[in-house]
Amino acid sequence: MADTDWRNQTAATEFILLAFRDLPHLQILLFLVFLVSYIATMAANTLIVVLIETDRHLHTPMYFLLGNLSFLETCYTSAILPRVLASLLTRDRTISLSGCFTQLFFFGFLGATECYLLAAMSYDQYLAICKPLHYSTLMNTRFCLQLAAGSWLNGCLAIAIFVLFLSQLIFCGPNEIDHFYCDSIPLLELSCSDTHLVILMDFLLSCVFTLHPFLLTLTSYACIITTILRIPSATGRKKAFSTCSSHLIVVTVFYGTIMIVYLRPKREALRDPNKVFSLCYTVLTPLVNPLIYSLRNRVVKVALSKATCKCGFH
Repeated sequence: MADTDWRNQTAATEFILLAFRDLPHLQILLFLVFLVSYIATMAANTLIVVLIETDRHLHTPMYFLLGNLSFLETCYTSAILPRVLASLLTRDRTISLSGCFTQLFFFGFLGATECYLLAAMSYDQYLAICKPLHYSTLMNTRFCLQLAAGSWLNGCLAIAIFVLFLSQLIFCGPNEIDHFYCDSIPLLELSCSDTHLVILMDFLLSCVFTLHPFLLTLTSYACIITTILRIPSATGRKKAFSTCSSHLIVVTVFYGTIMIVYLRPKREALRDPNKVFSLCYTVLTPLVNPLIYSLRNRVVKVALSKATCKCGFH
């Protein structure tokens, strides 16, 4: 009988992203903050990509992967912020069903790809610190290209399968999403059809496609920290740790905020805190990543200084 009830209802063709509707007096301020963040994120990450492409000293596996990460961050933030800025400016919070699925696809695709890229970068750090004599042999150009290509392909495959299953659901009840972008959890809550298969598929895909890179990252850093602690001199330990500290900060912020959002109990009272934590990996992380890598990396700072001098004198 319940099955007949939802089949007789009209399927929803659009959703309303509630976003920050409960903060009407802060709409203009939020718009300015997000606009500045978006411009700064695009500029900083694009600068990193250009530096890596133009400076031959940065043509190494480590910076090649960093260039991929910076390019991904420009796409990642572009999948979320332009829509948020438009809704804050026009007060139009509606998004079509196809538009919502499209945003979810790119958000999930780029998020899963980032998991793989961070794992690849962790493995690169592991080889550089724990296997320095074999680094150039193991991390050759071909293998580096395979790591990058595999990251993008696996990320795309994971979310494509999930969105395919999600698109089979019927949405005919409330169409308000209490978030600032289309995410899987609030979408599943709005479906009036059976979601057990999709939830199971989401769990299996998470285990297959995202658990492995996370475990590889943990294992790499466990080995790195163990190797660093075995270095006899304090100077040597400090130098070794400085080579991977930037990446460790990025990994901690990225995985930490994602775990807080997706592993916390799904309660109504936790939705607002979840929005704040979601801002960390959708807005804050893409913004601070290039700053962390450039400010804590001597080679990048030298390349940036050389590029600045060239622009100034020519």
